[in-house]
Amino acid sequence: MTALASKLAVEVLSLPASVRALLAQKLISSLELNSDDDAAGAWTQEIDKRSREIKSGKVTCRSNAEVVQRLRKKLHASRRPSSSR
Repeated sequence: MTALASKLAVEVLSLPASVRALLAQKLISSLELNSDDDAAGAWTQEIDKRSREIKSGKVTCRSNAEVVQRLRKKLHASRRPSSSR
């Protein structure tokens, strides 16, 4: 912790609890914004990567209907009673 941060911590801790709570909320909110910015950047990179993979033919796209149909088939198969019982 820097000297300034240490000094601020001492001063902030001497404030009434209600004021400290407001400051804590503001500090946490500022961290969440950075987190959102980081997430947005990560999603942009992921979208770019997926777009390149589709264009290069490395992956193929499937329709929502096809994906749902495959999942239902797998779910149905997993619920069938075993014949060895």
